Amino acid sequence: MIVVSDTSPITNLAAVNQLTLLHQLYGTIIIPQAVYEEMASLGYAVPGTIEIMTLSWIETRPVTQQNQVNQLLNKLDRGESEGIILALELGADILILDERKGRKVAQSLGLNITGILGVLLEAKQKELIMNIKPIVDQLILKAEFRISETLYRKVLTIAGE
Repeated sequence: MIVVSDTSPITNLAAVNQLTLLHQLYGTIIIPQAVYEEMASLGYAVPGTIEIMTLSWIETRPVTQQNQVNQLLNKLDRGESEGIILALELGADILILDERKGRKVAQSLGLNITGILGVLLEAKQKELIMNIKPIVDQLILKAEFRISETLYRKVLTIAGE
């Protein structure tokens, strides 16, 4: 399975000590060079930075079609743009992306996307975690994860919580 991730799913899951869920669910996670550079430039204060530099199951790959990345930069940041194009180049099974604009662009290009909430729902379904609510609550508190009350309730309903 080929899985590409943007920055925020990694930093957010690392902030609440749940980054290993990505490895447990998907094996290897591929990040574009821009995501690596973005996190590394911010230093070790950013959750997940040490992990992207040291964990063998997080691989950094360059995007070859920079002209396509450049076309997306008027709508999205570099990490999202490279993530989308890298997912297309690799024929990724899943692109993990939370930002609304990026998700719309990725879907319009035919990519299969999930976000951090989808990851948590899948982890619960596979019994890797017992409950989603405490993790989402920690995401809101520690990672400043933004979620509407409607989506929050919907996710908990789907999770049976």
